[in-house]
Amino acid sequence: MDYYHIWCDLKDSARDLEFSDKARAWLSWLQERGLIHEFRISRRKLGFGPSELGEFHLEVATLNMAQLDEAFQRAASRDADIEPLHAAVYSLVRNARFALYRDFPDPARRSDRIGERGGSAP
Repeated sequence: MDYYHIWCDLKDSARDLEFSDKARAWLSWLQERGLIHEFRISRRKLGFGPSELGEFHLEVATLNMAQLDEAFQRAASRDADIEPLHAAVYSLVRNARFALYRDFPDPARRSDRIGERGGSAP
């Protein structure tokens, strides 16, 4: 599983529920079409966390990089059915930060395969 993380602040914090609704609509649209596996929207609690990561965190899980790439391709197409959903989210956001993580060890790095390569674990 691959995890695309988005941390951000809002341009106007009074629009927090609107942001949540719009982000859920956009990510649900992607999920319903099999372009992502699942997602989570969370908000920093009690001010805990590094300020540079932003107040909101969106985690998008995909089965593999091909699925994530397809989601990116659809978003980049700016098709009439996609762009309003995507724009409704990113128009509310500032200070966005992104990261990509994977489950570990993944099938390519399982510990039971170390001996198969004839070396020690890095």
